[in-house]
Amino acid sequence: MITFLICLAALITAYFTYGKYLENVCDINEKNPVPSKTLYDGVDYLPMPCWKIFLIQLLNIAGLGPIFGALLGAAYGPIAFLWITLGGIFMGAMHDFTAGVISLKNSGLSLPEIIGKYLGNGTKLFMRVFSVLLMVLVGAVFISQPAELIASNISLPALEVTAFNGVSWELFIVLMTILAYYMLATVMPIDKIIGRLYPIFGLALIIMAFSLLGVLIFKSDTYPIPELTSLRNGIADPEKFPIIPMLFTTIACGALSGFHATQSPLMARCMTSEKQSRPIFYGAMISESIIALIWAAIAMAFWGGVEGLNNAIAQNGGSAAKLVNIITETTLGHSMATAVVFGIIACAITSGDTAFRCARLIVTDILGISQRSIIKRLAVSLPLFVGGLFIIFALPFQTIWSYFAWTNQTLAVITLWCITVYLSRKRKPLAIGAIPALIMTYVCSSYIFVSPMMCGMENRLHAYLLGAILTIAIAFAVWMNERNLRKKNL
Repeated sequence: MITFLICLAALITAYFTYGKYLENVCDINEKNPVPSKTLYDGVDYLPMPCWKIFLIQLLNIAGLGPIFGALLGAAYGPIAFLWITLGGIFMGAMHDFTAGVISLKNSGLSLPEIIGKYLGNGTKLFMRVFSVLLMVLVGAVFISQPAELIASNISLPALEVTAFNGVSWELFIVLMTILAYYMLATVMPIDKIIGRLYPIFGLALIIMAFSLLGVLIFKSDTYPIPELTSLRNGIADPEKFPIIPMLFTTIACGALSGFHATQSPLMARCMTSEKQSRPIFYGAMISESIIALIWAAIAMAFWGGVEGLNNAIAQNGGSAAKLVNIITETTLGHSMATAVVFGIIACAITSGDTAFRCARLIVTDILGISQRSIIKRLAVSLPLFVGGLFIIFALPFQTIWSYFAWTNQTLAVITLWCITVYLSRKRKPLAIGAIPALIMTYVCSSYIFVSPMMCGMENRLHAYLLGAILTIAIAFAVWMNERNLRKKNL
């Protein structure tokens, strides 16, 4: 319990300390013009209240990550608390805040265009393709998972045969229903659907987390939280899944996630003052880290420790959804457990629709297409939805999720290097961005050689050395690129 409470206090304190420091570093000024006023279009650029934007941002970035990812990441042991806390404060929240501020100060530009400004046109071209593909991949993940959760709880006796390709009619109907909602949420003005539904779902997410926090505090004798006494890897197969780099990709959204930087421009276009940056960008990420910390704690505490959690994961086929259901049914009762499942479905859906909306905005930024016309919005969006459906029916979920986990953190790496260059040009402390960039570059580089999903090299020393060499090469390439860009601008 002591480790957990220290980490919880550190996350809350960071909002008022490190978050304030980053405000000063980024020269936040409430008198500066903002895109919602200078580029108002009534669709994507329009002002909304700060509290509403905060809850929308929280839902946008949360998804299943701080719940499923934290629960599975807890299998590594209490060291997960360290990654969630330190990663959330110095990497994730800094990443979200600074990327959001850069977008806010650059007319709400989408992430690829921002990266192009600071890392060059070659990187911009890569990021345009990479970001759109990632957004469609995220959208596909967050169509399939809530659809399966809903379909598993309904029954259509008259449609017992499968629709096609092994997909039940129940699942197919739910998929199409969610897809129809996604289309509406993607093309409608942001205040019509997202602005009205998300605040409600955001409050539900917070209530769900605090209900479990109450269980941890007031039933600590029944559910004791393990203390951090060593950096030992507690996962069932530590040789196959070493802490570095596997923990850093298992728990992403609760500590650091590149997906978040793609979502920030959506909210940057709705803010009414630069002073809202800390509560919306830094505050939402800190809130997500707190949610992840709670889920990691309850996962370990509920099964009497890390070994019990690993056994439960094995017995339930690695299904985080089943584990969540068992935890909530036991600790909160059936009614509240049902509400939690509803909340999880809402989390997934509310990240999926904004992923497609973000993909639309990236494409329109690339092509320079005005979005005032709904016909133009539909023309851009339809191919994206077709791509999402293709991924769902062509690839198994485990494959989709595995590639999403790595590409998500790779996107974070690129964003962190962009932030580092931004700080350099503004003559601000480089360590703020450079240290997280180097750490995560090494994580993603070594993942290529360590992960059984990729190379899966048995010789760990060689894998880690190759990761280090690749990290040095990438850092050198960023430095040379910035040097050349500066020479061109002289």
